[in-house]
Amino acid sequence: MGDTTVTTLEGREAAVLPPVADETGRGPLRRLRTPRRPRLWFEILLIAVSYWTYSLIRNAVPEQKAEALRNADWLWNLEHHLGIAVEQSVNHAVNSVTWLIVGMNYYYATLHFIITLAVLVWLYRSHPGRYAATRLVLFATTGVALIGYYLYPLAPPRLMTNTSFIDTVLVHDTWGSMASGDLKNMSNQYAAMPSMHIGWSVWSGLTIFALARIPWIRLLGLLYPAATLLVIVATANHFWLDAVGGLICLAFGYTVARLWYGKLPHALPRRVPPTHPQPPTAGRGRVGGCPPAAAGVNAEHISEEPSRPTEDGHPPARPRPTTHA
Repeated sequence: MGDTTVTTLEGREAAVLPPVADETGRGPLRRLRTPRRPRLWFEILLIAVSYWTYSLIRNAVPEQKAEALRNADWLWNLEHHLGIAVEQSVNHAVNSVTWLIVGMNYYYATLHFIITLAVLVWLYRSHPGRYAATRLVLFATTGVALIGYYLYPLAPPRLMTNTSFIDTVLVHDTWGSMASGDLKNMSNQYAAMPSMHIGWSVWSGLTIFALARIPWIRLLGLLYPAATLLVIVATANHFWLDAVGGLICLAFGYTVARLWYGKLPHALPRRVPPTHPQPPTAGRGRVGGCPPAAAGVNAEHISEEPSRPTEDGHPPARPRPTTHA
């Protein structure tokens, strides 16, 4: 018979496993830019300190009343020139419906915080891989808004002296605006530009629309900032153009997150990838890096020598590989 086949693995090229990323070799900047699973205690502390700092800085901006009123007059005239100065008509129309305007007063005072915090909690629980990037958008938006408060003091419409805007909180004696009634000394009344009610509500709405799976919840995400825009105008707390300022700040926030993480928040993985790579043998076959399904082939029965012809000139029959039982 023909020559016997020598059973050997010598001369076989060693399987090369793909390199595994080494977390320890990353620089500190790269580690900071890599999404990580948020820690609850740290997030609560960070949000509390951040809002306290935001309130402290916002209220520390000098209440430049004369300049704020001049800026309000100029903005009101600009809107007349643009043909969008309808805030006063909306304010009077909604104020005539008591239950509606009272509801809007409480909406203005509460949902601004409730919805924003609820979205943060939802992100923390369901989208931990996107949480840090989306939170960065919110923080960057709020941070640049503080610069706007300092550089451009602006009186809200209800505080203008040469118009007939109605301060709906005072008229209907409702708890609400920190800039009206007994609470007006606790907040800077002339920090109307940009509107963070719009900045935060559009942030919440876009996050819900981009990440929610249920269609009607995604629709609510779009309706929420639209309703907020109506509320801030109807209660005479903002001009239309204050809302534009809030959108500009939000665009800045998304730009910061895009530059830092390399992607927009919703494009990042939903879950945080594991920090410790799996062992090289995990999920691989025993022969040449083959998958587990092929790893049962007995490599000892595979010939590594070239086939030699038999005496009659025909190539020998190739032995079939045997599998483990």
